[in-house]
Amino acid sequence: MRVRVTNGRVFDPASGWVDAARDVLIADGRIVADDLPQPGETVYDAAGGVVMAGGIDLHSHIAGGKVNLGRLLMSEDRRAHPEPFGDFCGCGGGRALPTAHATGCLYSQMGYTAVFEPAMLGANARHAHLEMADIPNIDTGGYLVLGNDDAFLQLLAQGEGQDALNDYVAWMIKATQSCAVKLVNPGGISAFKFNGRSLDLDEEGPYYGLTPRRILGALQQAVTELGLPHPIHLHGCNLGVPGNIDTTLATIAAAEGFALHLAHVQFHAYGQEGDRRFSSGAAALAAAVNAHPHVSVDVGQVMFGQTVTASADLMAQYRNHRHASPGKWAGMDIECDAACGVVPFRYRDTSFVHGLQWAIGLELFLLIDDPWRVFLTTDHPNGAPFTTYPHLIRLLMDKPFRDAHLARLGPAVRAHTGLGEIRREYTLEEIAIVTRAAPARALGLADRGHLAPGGVGDLVVYAEDSDREAMFAAPRLVLKNGREVVRDGAIVALQAGSTFAAAPPCDPQMDARMARWFDEAIGLKAKHFRIADHEIRGGRGPIRLECRP
Repeated sequence: MRVRVTNGRVFDPASGWVDAARDVLIADGRIVADDLPQPGETVYDAAGGVVMAGGIDLHSHIAGGKVNLGRLLMSEDRRAHPEPFGDFCGCGGGRALPTAHATGCLYSQMGYTAVFEPAMLGANARHAHLEMADIPNIDTGGYLVLGNDDAFLQLLAQGEGQDALNDYVAWMIKATQSCAVKLVNPGGISAFKFNGRSLDLDEEGPYYGLTPRRILGALQQAVTELGLPHPIHLHGCNLGVPGNIDTTLATIAAAEGFALHLAHVQFHAYGQEGDRRFSSGAAALAAAVNAHPHVSVDVGQVMFGQTVTASADLMAQYRNHRHASPGKWAGMDIECDAACGVVPFRYRDTSFVHGLQWAIGLELFLLIDDPWRVFLTTDHPNGAPFTTYPHLIRLLMDKPFRDAHLARLGPAVRAHTGLGEIRREYTLEEIAIVTRAAPARALGLADRGHLAPGGVGDLVVYAEDSDREAMFAAPRLVLKNGREVVRDGAIVALQAGSTFAAAPPCDPQMDARMARWFDEAIGLKAKHFRIADHEIRGGRGPIRLECRP
């Protein structure tokens, strides 16, 4: 089966093709070197269009326990936004937290072909994988939440040594079929269970007596020595707290040369200057990222409107539950593992705090120099639903459009941000980097995020339009594995995606040790906790990411 996309302007920064006039040829789902046309080829004429690889979202909460608690709380959201996909759907809809089926369709309609769940708890991993497998047209993977699990904290507190920590991390990654390690408020979730309500980077938590710095360092070393493709994916201390920019800068310094990815940094870039004791720390954070080439970030942009905040950071969610809109929330402790909190939320452009959050995120996008180390996210759904990405892209590419929105936020917001003075506008090349090439590189996806021979046949054609929001909201064509799934912004077909997972080596003795732990502390057999390859994607198993210790 051969598919040719011709006459388009190709933007493939990973391959060095920027605004290149070239055909893209796909044979049996893979991109191959171009050759002469053959009879029977399917030809798509992309004249007047921009051709990119399929989009990759490396941080979007799409599956698992917290997501489904959010769906349970937000029945109003599904009533307000039923699925508009005709014969293909009928599974509930939603925008703040769409159903699994709607998630795949809505991402496809923007040109995305891979999305990664950034906070998968070990206790919920099997369910999360089953749910991700139900998302059509999208490849997925999950980041395992560690750093507040009692098994790890016990090993670290007892001084077991780095080799034992490495083996534990490797065992858990393989058992849960995860592709990376996520660290959420290191030690803070455990502290909350012992009535701690805050925990700074160098503050010892209750019971185990461990600081977040020590937890972070041990897990960074483990991930590095195991050779996982993606570094520690860190949700740091003091999320959402005014003045947390100091903690964030100290966390970057604490990395001590280890690669580090900072998640949703907009929520960690707050100062305390001004009469309201809330200000932007974006310039200081951007300068630190620019100065540390081993650090990457995703932004977690705030956009105005209804959403739901859903996080494993119960400490932060408990602090924010009084701001719930609608006025309901849920929190739960997962014993010996982690926790979660779900708070419906509405960001209002009339609010000084919300307006400044919006500006801080854009400042970070525009002040961080290297587009290969900053990724386009809203921390869906925490900052906004992922369906706002086309609007966000226009804000980044169109300064007059951005300035017009800033002007509506009132003088207090404008006085506390330098956004209006920033002249930078993203180019199409930079959009292709932050939404495709850079996430693929960061996750070790060698055959994604580019259109070179050997790549998977995930391709998007956008109609050139000066209104970049309209352009990126409704692609002319989306191919998944070389097969058409979207035409002129409408879903025309559904297909199953794939799952990415890593399997770093570990000492076989860890099997016996974990069997004892599960028998004594969990009440579930370790062999039942482990997810076998045949349980992934209906027996197809995962795509293994290469680990390079």
